[in-house]
Amino acid sequence: MNNNASISDAKALAVETLHREGCSCVIAKDGAIKQYHNRGVKDLLYLLKNEPEALDGAFVADKVVGKGAAALMALGCVDSVYADVISSPALEMLGKAKVVVEYGECVPNIINRAGDGICPVENLCKDCIMPEECLPLIEQFVNEMSKK
Repeated sequence: MNNNASISDAKALAVETLHREGCSCVIAKDGAIKQYHNRGVKDLLYLLKNEPEALDGAFVADKVVGKGAAALMALGCVDSVYADVISSPALEMLGKAKVVVEYGECVPNIINRAGDGICPVENLCKDCIMPEECLPLIEQFVNEMSKK
């Protein structure tokens, strides 16, 4: 089997695992697949800050990718992403970072869990142009939410 086939197999397995195991995201890198279960961007932020090598060059399968998650993935130098749902601002940010993206549905914005407005992280990052601008906003948001 050639290397491209094994890469495609790992991506397919990561997406399958995302759906089968109910993960928030799944990361495939160097033949290993890791599952994550925290809500929102918590896992991506943790990895970026504490295990950046886990993201560098990786494939990420995620259910919902908004601009904040896209910024963290771009900062982590992920290679490619699959999202069930992605926002157009996230797609644009990942495109500028030259991250290969596949998705099920592209929406104007990610909606919050209550279904009555824009996701708070998406809203925080709406005016940011560069991924680096999103990071302090996301860190502050996650820190505040973990205190609640």
